[in-house]
Amino acid sequence: MIWPPSPRRRACPGLDPGPGPNLVPLKLGPGLRRDDARVLSTFTSLTVHDHPLPDGIDSEARWMEHAAADGRAQAHVWQGEAGWSVPRSYTRAPAWSTHGHALQVRDSGGGLVPQGPGLTNLTLVFPTRATPAATDAIYRALCAGLQSALAPLGLTATTQAVEGSFCDGRYNLAVDGRKIAGTAQAWRRIEGRQIVLAHAVLIVDADIEPLTAAANALEEALGQTRRYRAGAVTSVARAWCARHGWARVPQDFAATVRRLIAAQFMQSV
Repeated sequence: MIWPPSPRRRACPGLDPGPGPNLVPLKLGPGLRRDDARVLSTFTSLTVHDHPLPDGIDSEARWMEHAAADGRAQAHVWQGEAGWSVPRSYTRAPAWSTHGHALQVRDSGGGLVPQGPGLTNLTLVFPTRATPAATDAIYRALCAGLQSALAPLGLTATTQAVEGSFCDGRYNLAVDGRKIAGTAQAWRRIEGRQIVLAHAVLIVDADIEPLTAAANALEEALGQTRRYRAGAVTSVARAWCARHGWARVPQDFAATVRRLIAAQFMQSV
């Protein structure tokens, strides 16, 4: 599905995502500098994938190749099939030969990242004349866009590391100190063009405790020592409930989150 959607599409009952796609402008603050938004491309359309992608890593590689071929930026909001994404360093894990076949290997760094129901991915792919020195600026602009997209839900997200969360890093997004999203980047020169992939995965309404237990079981099976805490992570749905007196989450909540993300990144960067 290409954003913007049909005018008949409705937001969640009880939520006010704003009158139009330009929801909340990127605001300067302690984490966002005046020139940061300029490092991201302008996305005039954005694809919201209606069905889970069987291999998001392969899809991202193709999107980078397409951007190199035609020089146009691409933006995608998508869900992966149930599984795990790991950096290439995990292929050196003691038990990789036994368990690695079930994992998707990515070029960006970090650690173990879950995929599947309850998790939403944002992938921005664009040519750039910048150098990797712009990496931090891209992270700041990506996080600021996500913060703005979540603001209509009443959520204030901060950029910070969260000890005990999966794939921890200083460009996590957290609500009340609990990780709600992780980010990553990859830079490749393809057909003479420098292509940037900026990625975020948001925990929208996944069940945190089973997700954390499964992540710990996989790390143990791979012979890794890293372990995670369920208390270090939350979801957009849980955070929304906490902000609204533990009201019931609207049935189409996940669709509204995707719509807010799509609208923000099509218009505000």
